Amino acid sequence: MSRDDKATAVASHGGRPLKERLLQDILPRVSKPARYLGDEVHSVHKDPAKVAVRFALAFPDVYEVGMSHLGLKILYHILNQREDVWAERAFSPWTDMEAELRARGLP
Repeated sequence: MSRDDKATAVASHGGRPLKERLLQDILPRVSKPARYLGDEVHSVHKDPAKVAVRFALAFPDVYEVGMSHLGLKILYHILNQREDVWAERAFSPWTDMEAELRARGLP
């Protein structure tokens, strides 16, 4: 199974797109759902077809701790200054979100 096939399988898990399931079924059940939306101030969104490299800057703690980390902010800014690079941030879910994802068999 190719990477795109796996992404499609996860995205359509349960017959509905993953984003739709998150917005309608999961986020209303967790505290602080905004930490999972990815639309914070100064977040960078690029066209995947126009970048050569994508990075996931994964921080091993929850959103609030990771977003206050100066090193993560510096790396995110430096990488996204390049037009051919897109860096995104990922954080550990809080326990309520983890439980919701596990209950639904989602990654």
